[in-house]
Amino acid sequence: MLHLATSCRYFLYRGDTDMRKGFDSLSGIVSNEMNQQVLTGDVFVFLNRKRNHVKLLRWEGDGFALYHKRLERGRYERPTASGSTGADLDHEQLLLMLQGIVLKSVRKLKRYQHSTLARG
Repeated sequence: MLHLATSCRYFLYRGDTDMRKGFDSLSGIVSNEMNQQVLTGDVFVFLNRKRNHVKLLRWEGDGFALYHKRLERGRYERPTASGSTGADLDHEQLLLMLQGIVLKSVRKLKRYQHSTLARG
């Protein structure tokens, strides 16, 4: 089962994805275009050109899990980030994106983060 935990890393593919692609084709994009290791347990996020479909791919130790959602109305916001083919997303950004909340309007207040838990 695909689980979106705060301990996972999330990578958004910056290009448009053909939603007919399955496990192997999406794994190829991760390896060849995003220059990431697909078997790490990280979650890879793909959007189509119209941004009304999203796919999340994750290796779960014994196989791939693929989550696919099609919106009946509206579209997903593509977060702005650096990098041409992939970008780190945090857990909150992904959840807000999936819920249809405009990320530019979200203001995050400063919180303490222990140095061993901080990623950066």
